[in-house]
Amino acid sequence: MTAKTHRVKFEPVGIEIEVSEDETVLEGGFRSGLMLMHGCKEGQCSACKSFLIDGEIDLERYSTFALADYEKEEGYTLLCRAHAYSDLVVELINYDEEMLTSGVPIQIVKTQVEAIEPLTRDIRRLALRLVEPREMAFNAGQYVDLRVPGTDWSRSFSMANTPATDDRLEFMIKVYPGGRFSGLLEDGLKPGDSVEAKGPYGTFTLRERSERDLVFLGGGAGMAPIWCLLNSLAENGSRRKATYYYGARTTSDLFHVDQLRALEARLPGFHCVFALSEPSPDDAWEGEVGFITDVLDRCEADLSEYDAYLCGPPPMVDAGLELMARKGVPPERVHYDKFTTTASPEEAD
Repeated sequence: MTAKTHRVKFEPVGIEIEVSEDETVLEGGFRSGLMLMHGCKEGQCSACKSFLIDGEIDLERYSTFALADYEKEEGYTLLCRAHAYSDLVVELINYDEEMLTSGVPIQIVKTQVEAIEPLTRDIRRLALRLVEPREMAFNAGQYVDLRVPGTDWSRSFSMANTPATDDRLEFMIKVYPGGRFSGLLEDGLKPGDSVEAKGPYGTFTLRERSERDLVFLGGGAGMAPIWCLLNSLAENGSRRKATYYYGARTTSDLFHVDQLRALEARLPGFHCVFALSEPSPDDAWEGEVGFITDVLDRCEADLSEYDAYLCGPPPMVDAGLELMARKGVPPERVHYDKFTTTASPEEAD
């Protein structure tokens, strides 16, 4: 039996889409090319929290940390968990009107492993060649879900390559012991193996209408979407000033140093500040020392006329958000992507 469809109207923007009962409102938005604010897509983070003005919904399982019981009673909901069972009117709480209509419809693509290469002791470059279809549209800074071969589980990774190379997907992936996908980069996947990708997702993208200067903050595998954004700026001939604060523990944890220095020559106004939090005597390090947020704090004064992009593990991003507030960056101009590990359903249970 074909699932019923219903109209969903989003206020205050006045955009309407059709959503099937067997998909969430967020999935319906993705299918329609609508870039609704979202994070985990699993009812854990509250990024897609909205207010239900009218209509009937049913919610899949979610965390009360993302949506408290009293909020649900007041009418708040999570779009990533909500199924429409009538026409709906939804008030968006977190949205960027410029980004809403700049989304790319979700695709499921078949890819083939082209290369797996070490970037550091625990970060790998994964290159996938698209097989069917041969191209995949995405915006710089977005991510896809990669299915763990032979399972129903998937893991999310940001693209490191730019949309100019839409016949491939490249990633910078941190390998975790026992990681369901990242662990395969050590001794599971090999060139020629098939991997299914679904996307693109994410709102960690450049706001093209802005001409403000840019500050980027990230380290480790969090470089992936920032590397993509910086190269996209260079490809598009941007004249915006951009500074990237890149942190690592030791020199052995740094990578793409030469490429970032070369990018300084290609992208006028771009500068990269490297910092080590735990340099050893053997490093003979002469650059900045300390947590990357502390380094940025020392080097920058007023950032009120900047757009900020933060990417990395939750503690770094949380510290960065507090720092940007102190530096005068308005919340609506701070964009972030928290890189977290994901437990499988059986692990979560």
